[in-house]
Amino acid sequence: MKTCKPMLLTAMTLFAALAITVQASAQSHVIAFDAAAKAKITTFDAPGAGKGAGQGTVPYGINPPGAIAGADIDAGRVFHGFLRAAGGKITKFDAPGAGKRSGYGTAAYGINPAGAITGYDVDVNSLFNGYLRAKDGKVTTFQAPGAGTGFLQGTFAASINATGTIAGYLLDANNVHHGYVRAPDATFTTFDAPGAGTGSGQGTFTDFFSGINPAGTITGFYLDASNVYHSYVRAPDGTITTFDVSGAGTGKSQGTQVASINRVGAVTGEYIDASNVYHGFLRASDGTITKFNVAGAGTGSGQGTVPQNINPAGAITGFYLDASNVYHGFLRTKGGSTTFDVPGAGTGQFQGTIPTANDPAGAITGYYIDAGGAYHGFLRTP
Repeated sequence: MKTCKPMLLTAMTLFAALAITVQASAQSHVIAFDAAAKAKITTFDAPGAGKGAGQGTVPYGINPPGAIAGADIDAGRVFHGFLRAAGGKITKFDAPGAGKRSGYGTAAYGINPAGAITGYDVDVNSLFNGYLRAKDGKVTTFQAPGAGTGFLQGTFAASINATGTIAGYLLDANNVHHGYVRAPDATFTTFDAPGAGTGSGQGTFTDFFSGINPAGTITGFYLDASNVYHSYVRAPDGTITTFDVSGAGTGKSQGTQVASINRVGAVTGEYIDASNVYHGFLRASDGTITKFNVAGAGTGSGQGTVPQNINPAGAITGFYLDASNVYHGFLRTKGGSTTFDVPGAGTGQFQGTIPTANDPAGAITGYYIDAGGAYHGFLRTP
């Protein structure tokens, strides 16, 4: 679920809507060249995105051709989905029936190579609905079997692979989470990870953007009866393998949280230790786990290293929170780790640079939080 996503978690009521599509030219510009890394950084804002604290543009996923999906938050704090084409053109969209008040609306998370997008909205009845936006722009909303119909219950769509298969989770009438797979023919399979709790707020979650790979292998995490996190990998035949990283804490809200899976089945994520410090890990397809910390990451409670995505080459991007509680981006490859900041990113507490995903070519997207607390998108290209 990429639960350390600073903005998206503090605004977990996400989203907005109208069954209309708005197109506009990208508001973007190259602002920096990282000479050491030979990388170019382009920033952009979706048209209509708010400029105040907690408003702005939040990219979430990038596909192989370089198209980016995400959400923008307008001045009324209503969420809208957007698609930024590889050439920079931004198309905004809202799911049919999505709510139009503060904290409601539409957000986009998964985008596959063909440009199909998945995500969810919060509608006028305060119900979460999954959706699929086809390449032609048609949006179809859906509910997984067993999803609750009460306040802020429903269906969350998180990732979509090249075949059009969607992975996500639902919140039932008892506020328990369960995973699901939606096949291209719109049939559903629900599942629970062994050991997942059955109390309110507990259960099984899938990861966002890159939680399902081309073969249909799904990764995510579950919250047990003691509110400790554990991770899992679900094979295409439905077999679920759970795992924990050594050193992960066993207290409430501690444990192991996977964030992403690539086409060969390698996964990355973070584990939270007994002191509530975050550390990165890479789990190879054979189950071998390598732990890592990015230089400069803080060692206090809530600080540390948080991987967000792993691409087909095994390159990992994410962010770290330093000792002053400022966010910085990183890229970890076989050759070592590189850290970076987007010019314009704030340097105050809980400001800075937050990468969210990297594509096969090594391009990284994400957002930065400026000195005023507003969000802006960026694209870092090799």
